[in-house]
Amino acid sequence: MNILGHIKKLDFLLMFSAVGLSLIGLIAIYSACISSGDFSDAWRQVIFVLLSVLTMVVVSFSDNRNIRENSAIILTLYFFSVVLLIGIFFFAPEIRGIRSWYMIGPISFSPIELTKIALIILLAKYFSRRHVEMYKVKHIFLSGAYILLPAVLIFFQPEFGSVMVLGAIWIGVLIVSGIKVKNFILLCLLGIISFVLMWSFLLQDYQKTRIISYVNPQEDPLGAGWNRNQALIAIGSGGIVGKGIGNGSQVQNGFLPEPKADFIFSVIAEEMGLVGIATILSLFTILFWRILRAALNARSNFTRLFATGLSIGIFFQMAINIGMNLGLLPVIGIPLPLVSYGGSNLVFTFIALGMLQNMVAIDS
Repeated sequence: MNILGHIKKLDFLLMFSAVGLSLIGLIAIYSACISSGDFSDAWRQVIFVLLSVLTMVVVSFSDNRNIRENSAIILTLYFFSVVLLIGIFFFAPEIRGIRSWYMIGPISFSPIELTKIALIILLAKYFSRRHVEMYKVKHIFLSGAYILLPAVLIFFQPEFGSVMVLGAIWIGVLIVSGIKVKNFILLCLLGIISFVLMWSFLLQDYQKTRIISYVNPQEDPLGAGWNRNQALIAIGSGGIVGKGIGNGSQVQNGFLPEPKADFIFSVIAEEMGLVGIATILSLFTILFWRILRAALNARSNFTRLFATGLSIGIFFQMAINIGMNLGLLPVIGIPLPLVSYGGSNLVFTFIALGMLQNMVAIDS
């Protein structure tokens, strides 16, 4: 490999935006640790960011054609992620009623993040070989079967938000692949029916409460509506430039729930103000622009569909998280990609970005 030539093909704007988001997240996580005086999570996140950036660079230089051209490897990765999801029910500790992470010493690992990447790769492979046959309904159901198995396992952890992300990736790749309008309408009707059935027979009471509290948060302001109201107070009090790092009353006095993860957007809004919000939204815009640019300029269907699935996955998580913070969506536990505390989402997102850069470099 011509290393210098490969370096010239790397998308430094994409790398800059991803790293910039992670650095802002680091600042917000540090601030959230000030009131307790325990900065262990902040130091762990520093390690996660350094590891993630290093992994992205290594992956971007690693030829991934052996993976994307070999169906056996892709299926192995898919079933490996499914096995890890099954193992969650037996080997993962229960934290606040949820089993979603393996504990390896002081480090937690979520197989859900690996599953997202595995499914994006699998869907890109499946539809890149069958895009001329998208008029056949069977491809909707066959591809949906790949989504259904991990989605069911994730739902019963329970992680309903992650199930929604998987569904969004699948539908987005379907649309880009060329699904017929009537089939898409049929899919939407099936989705509505499925939601009604889930509400009646599968959703837990606390999940229903979160959705109901979104419709009427003042019905239980000290219970289900508490998170939403405190997040709105934090966002509204930030002003133009914010209160300053370590000076946010909602953050430092413990009123804001999960300030390092689900509500890190509110931390940024309160302590960095409109300037901080504009900065992260600008960086996300650059990130999506570069990913979609890679999709539009891709010479192979696999790269185009991989970039599409990746952009949809990141965008959907971002939109849900910000919507949760603004009170526009129910609180369903989705982190802000590249910003929230946690190693699994961060590392696998950077891995996917590295894979995309490698695909673009090889195809060019």
